Amino acid sequence: MNMPDAAPDPVRAIRILRDAPLQSRNTFGVAARAALLAEVDDTRALPALLERPEFAGQAPLVLGGGSNMLFVDDPGRPLLALIGREVRVLADDGDRALVRADAGTQWHGFVMDTLARGFAGLENLALIPGTVGAAPIQNIGAYGVEVREFIHTVEAFESATGQTRRLSREDCGFAYRDSVFKRQPDRLIVTAVEFELPYTHVPTLDYAGLGDELATMGIDRPTPRQVADAVIAIRRRKLPDPAVLGNAGSFFKNPIVSASQADALLADHPTLPAFGAGDPDSRKLSAGWLIDACGWKGHRDGDAGVAPSHALVLVNHGNATGRQLFDLARRIADSVQMRFGVALEPEPRMIGTHW
Repeated sequence: MNMPDAAPDPVRAIRILRDAPLQSRNTFGVAARAALLAEVDDTRALPALLERPEFAGQAPLVLGGGSNMLFVDDPGRPLLALIGREVRVLADDGDRALVRADAGTQWHGFVMDTLARGFAGLENLALIPGTVGAAPIQNIGAYGVEVREFIHTVEAFESATGQTRRLSREDCGFAYRDSVFKRQPDRLIVTAVEFELPYTHVPTLDYAGLGDELATMGIDRPTPRQVADAVIAIRRRKLPDPAVLGNAGSFFKNPIVSASQADALLADHPTLPAFGAGDPDSRKLSAGWLIDACGWKGHRDGDAGVAPSHALVLVNHGNATGRQLFDLARRIADSVQMRFGVALEPEPRMIGTHW
């Protein structure tokens, strides 16, 4: 007879840090401090944590790898870092497997682990910074693939009820760089994600030069690992390493506009990349192209700047504040709006202000 797991010892499962520096906990490398930061390695201790007086009445701000946040100011509430990193294969029928990963698992390492186990599906999402727990929140995507395509279930802790919920893919409300977790950030805390991964599938190779990269490598029928290698090569060539130059990857979403607006823009700017957006009346435009056309690539104001290799990436050259990076982002978005009539929205979450 299987006995239920014993509840964790909160003293061992929870570590409380006060006046915690956050510079090493966000990929922009922005200096900020949290009055209170809780590290939790067993999510069953969350009810005990939220019952502590320091957390009473305050929904914690969940901090993953810090790759999708810009600290414009110090956070005005407690922070929560889930640091559990267990990965388990829950089921495997020979055609596909159900793989569960704790929220604190490093995303790229998880992708490479699934490929090493012989599973396919996540190869286009290699080298994206952050954690597994952040993946469904942002519905991360790259090279024609979104993570929602392979998510089976998201496990989340509901702060208001103290209960753990299991949300199906349909329950997650996924959209382009969006989800119910992002729209209601204080309601649900992602604690683990279960992925349904096939052993074989038709790879997505017709996006953003991926096929050309594989051709350069001399590969015409790539394995999932070879697709991942090509993605890694492209990303390393185009995007600065956050460990060397602080950044959060693509700062702006590719804007979605009406088909008529896209047609009008293409008539004047035929080289503007435009893609399908899921319905015949909409088009997705390249934010990087729009920003580059406004002359921002390589721009620098003190230590706040735009990467010289990619107009979509804002960078911290050393000591930029979150406010300086935010102000630069606003100027970029305003210039695109003025020239092209297209509104840009940031991908990272703004802490301490609103966009």
